[in-house]
Amino acid sequence: MRGIGEMARVSGLTVSALRFYDSAGVLVPAEVDPFTGYRRYADEQVRAARLVASLRRVGMPITEITAAVRALPNAAAVTALIDRHLSRLEDGLLDARRELSHARALLNLEVPMTTVTLPADKFARLVDAVRFAVGPPDAGLLGGILVEAGEGTLTLVATDRFRLAVATATAEVKGPPARAVVPASALHHDVSTVTLEPGRVTVDGVEVTPIEGDYPDFRRLVRSPSGPAVTVEVAELRAAVEAQPVVMREYEGSPYPLVILNVGDRVELATVADWAADVDGHVAVNRDFLLQALDAGGAGQLRLELDGPIHPLAVRVPEGDQFSLLMPVRH
Repeated sequence: MRGIGEMARVSGLTVSALRFYDSAGVLVPAEVDPFTGYRRYADEQVRAARLVASLRRVGMPITEITAAVRALPNAAAVTALIDRHLSRLEDGLLDARRELSHARALLNLEVPMTTVTLPADKFARLVDAVRFAVGPPDAGLLGGILVEAGEGTLTLVATDRFRLAVATATAEVKGPPARAVVPASALHHDVSTVTLEPGRVTVDGVEVTPIEGDYPDFRRLVRSPSGPAVTVEVAELRAAVEAQPVVMREYEGSPYPLVILNVGDRVELATVADWAADVDGHVAVNRDFLLQALDAGGAGQLRLELDGPIHPLAVRVPEGDQFSLLMPVRH
C-alpha cells in the first residue's frame, strides 16, 4: 500500500489532485483510515493514476476520465475514448487556425480571400452526394449547402435535421481555410471555381449572397462506429426495401413511410412486430430518406454503420470521403 504522498510522486498527480479525484469518484483510495482520514492506495492503482494524469493534461473531461479508469481492464474501450477526445482536439485546432487566420487578416487590414478550384465533374459529384439532404428553401441555413475549404480539400455538407450528408474531395485551394453557407440553387453542375470572402461568395464569377448564421457543427455527429459495420450491394438493398410493404408513421401531422432494419452480421429488413419485440436489435428510419441516401452513394457497394437504435444510421461509400447520416425513429 502507498500513502498519498508516495502516490503523488509516482503518478505525476499532486496531493490535492488525488484528494479531488477521490471526492469526484474518479480514483478512490483502496483504504481510508476511519480515524485519521489517511488515504492508502494499492500498487495496481498506480497505472490508473498515471492514466488520469495523462488524460487530464490533454484536457479530457472528468466524466470521460472516470469512464476510462473504470474501463481500464478493457484496452479497446479506453483507446476508443482516447481516439474520440483526440478527434475533438483536432477539430478544435482546425477551428482555432481558421479563427486566427481571420484575426491576422483583420490586423493586416486585408480581406481574406480563398479560391477553390476543381474539375466541374468532380464538383458535380460532391453536389449530388449531398443535395438530397438539403432542407426546404425557407429553412434558413438548413436550406443551403455548407461549403468548407480546408488545406487542399473541399467539403460540402447538407442537413435538414433528419439526415445529414457530407462529401469531401481534394481540390486546389489558395488562401486560408474558409467556409460559407450557399443557397443550394447556386451550386449547379458546371461549377469549377468558388471564391470565399467574409460576407461574399463568388461561384464561377457570379456573386452569390451567402446565408448568414452559425451552421450546425456536423463534426459532432461524425465518429468512428463502435457497433456493426456491414457492406451491402446497393441494388439488392434498394430492391428489398421497395418490395417490402410500406409502413406509415406521422410526424407533426405529416405522414411518412418507415423502414426497419436489423443490422448485425448482415442487413435484414424487419417488421414492426420484430421491432417491438427487440427494440435494441433494430433501427427504424424514414424509408424515402434511406432510398435517397442509397442513390446518392452511387452504384455498387455501400457500408452501413450503426451504434444502436437511438444513434444515426451511417451510409458510407467504402474507401471514400462521402457519407450520410439518417436520424433514427423512436419506437
